[in-house]
Amino acid sequence: MPRRLARMLPCLEWARQYNRDWAVKDGLAAVIVTLMLIPQSLAYAMLAGLPPVMGLYASILPLIAYTLFGTSRTLAVGPAAVIALLTASVLGPLFAAGSAEYAAAALLLALLSGGVLLAMALLRLGFLANFLSHPVISGFMSASAILITLGQLKHILGIQASGENALQLIPSLLQHLPDTHVPTLAIGASTLLFLHLTRTRLAGWLKARGMNAARASLLARTGPVVALLLAIGVVWAFDLAATGVKVVGAVPQGFPALSLPALDPSLALDLLPAAVLISLIGFVESVSVAQTFAAKRRQRIEPNQELVGLGSANLAAAFSGGMPVTGGLSRTVVSFEAGAQTPAAGALTALGIALTVMFFTPLFYHLPTAVLAATIIVAILTLLDIKAIGRTWRYSRQDGAAMVATMAGVLLVHVEFGVLLGVALSLLLFLWRTSQPHIAVVGQLPGSEHFRNVERFAVVESPKVLSIRVDESLYFPNARYLEDRIAELAGQHPQAEHLVLMCPGVNLIDASALESLEAISARLHASGIQLHLSEVKGPVMDQLKRSHFLEHFGGQVFISQFEALATLDPSTTERATRLKRNGQALAAQPSGNEEVS
Repeated sequence: MPRRLARMLPCLEWARQYNRDWAVKDGLAAVIVTLMLIPQSLAYAMLAGLPPVMGLYASILPLIAYTLFGTSRTLAVGPAAVIALLTASVLGPLFAAGSAEYAAAALLLALLSGGVLLAMALLRLGFLANFLSHPVISGFMSASAILITLGQLKHILGIQASGENALQLIPSLLQHLPDTHVPTLAIGASTLLFLHLTRTRLAGWLKARGMNAARASLLARTGPVVALLLAIGVVWAFDLAATGVKVVGAVPQGFPALSLPALDPSLALDLLPAAVLISLIGFVESVSVAQTFAAKRRQRIEPNQELVGLGSANLAAAFSGGMPVTGGLSRTVVSFEAGAQTPAAGALTALGIALTVMFFTPLFYHLPTAVLAATIIVAILTLLDIKAIGRTWRYSRQDGAAMVATMAGVLLVHVEFGVLLGVALSLLLFLWRTSQPHIAVVGQLPGSEHFRNVERFAVVESPKVLSIRVDESLYFPNARYLEDRIAELAGQHPQAEHLVLMCPGVNLIDASALESLEAISARLHASGIQLHLSEVKGPVMDQLKRSHFLEHFGGQVFISQFEALATLDPSTTERATRLKRNGQALAAQPSGNEEVS
C-alpha cells in the first residue's frame, strides 16, 4: 500500500528527503519564477481573450496540484502562450471575448482538458501523444508564434483589428494602420525594445562587469516585471489613460469562490474535440520539457503520472476560476537555472501569486495592454524557428511536407485545422513510406559472414540461393507490395532453387502479411523455388508459431543468413571465405548521401 500510495503521490518520495538546503534553493527559484509569472499570467489571459486576473488564478491552485501529483522536479506549470492561443481560437467564434459566457466556457474547457488527461492516464494512453510528430509540433509552434505576433500588433499600435488567421489579420491591420495611437505605440515599441535588450544583452553586460553568470542570467529574466512597473508608473504619472492609452483597469482583489464550472452538455460536446487537442499538445510540450531537464540531473519522469499531474492542474484551474494550463519552457528554464530542487518550488510560486492576488492587484489598474502584448511577442518569438523548415526538408521531404502543411493550415485557415492537417498528413506519409519498404538482394562479403546489398558492395552471390532482405515490418499496407516485389526478383533469377527472406528489420507480421507470405510460398513452390526465412526475431517467431504457416510452407527458419547459405549452397560460402576482402569487398563503397545497407 505505501508503494502504491507513493506512485499516486510522487511528492511523498522527495518530501521524505527534504532539507533546509533544498528549501533555500526552492525558495529562491520561486521568487524568480513568481516575478516572471506575474506579467506572463496577465498577458496570456489577455491572449486567451479572458480577464487578466484569470491568468493569476490559473497560477495558484494548478501549481499546487502539480506539486502533489507531478513527477518532474523542475517543470513549471501555468498559463502558456500556445494553449492560450488555442483557447482563444476555440472560444472566439462562440462568444464575445471578455464576456461572462466566454469566461464560463474557458472554465468548462479547462475542466474538459483535465478530464481528458486523467482519462488518458487511467487508460495509460500517453503514447497517443506520439502521433504529434516533432515536425508537426515544430511547424505548429512556429506558425503560432507568427499568428500570435500578428494578433498582438493591434495592442502595440492601439488600433482595432480582428481575424482568426493571417489572411484576415494582415488586411485588417493594414486597413486600420492610419488610426495608430501614437502614445500607445511609443509605450509598446519602447517595451519591445527594452525586453529585447534585457533578454539578449543585459546578461552579457552584467557578466562583463564581474557578476556571476548564473545570477546575471536570472536578473536578465526579470525584465518583464521591470517593464511592467515602469509602464504603470509612466501611465499613472502622466495620466496617459485619459489620452486613449488602453489599460487593464480594475483587477479583482482576493480569491474567487471554489466552484464547479457550469455544465452545459451541448457546449461541452462542442468543446470536447478542442479539449482533446489542447490536452495532447500541452502534454507533448510538458513531457518534452520535463524529460530534457530531468536528464540533466539524471532523474526520470513517468509520462502516465504526468498525465495525472497535468490533469489535476487543469481541474484545479477549472474549480478556481483559471484557464487551461500546461508546463512552460521559459519558466522551467528559469526555475532550473535558479536552482529549484523539487516541485515545492511550484507551490512556493503559487504562494507568491496568491499574495499578489490578495494585496497587489490594484497596482495593475494603470498597466497598459501594450506592455502585455510586448511581453507576449518577445516570449513567443523564441518558439519561431523558420530555419527548421529547410533542415527538415533536406533530411526528409515527407516530414518537411508535414511541417509546411501544419504551418500553412495554422496561418491560412485555423489553428486546430493546421494541427489536424499536419497529423493526418504525417500518418498518410508514414503509411505511404512503409507501404513500399526497402527490399534488397544481398550477397556475402568475401572473408566474412556478413551480407550486404549487391548494388552497393562487391559481394559473392549464389546462383542457387536468392537472398532477399526486407527492411520494414510486414503489415497490411505493404503486404501486396512484398508479393509483387518478390515475384519480380524471382523472375530475374531463373536459376534460383531457394529464396531466403532475411528478416532482421521485421518487428511485426500481421494477419494480412501472413496471408501474403503463404501466397508467396505457394507461388514460389509452383515455380520450383523453396521459400526459407532467416534472422527472424523472437517475438515475430512467437507470432508465427501461433499460426500454421511454419508447418505448411515447407522451408526452414535459419538463425543467420550465413547458416542458410552454408546449408543450402556450401560451395558459395566456401568460395566467399577464400576470397580476400582487400580490393573486392571495398571496391563498391556507398556514396556519402546513401544509406549503408
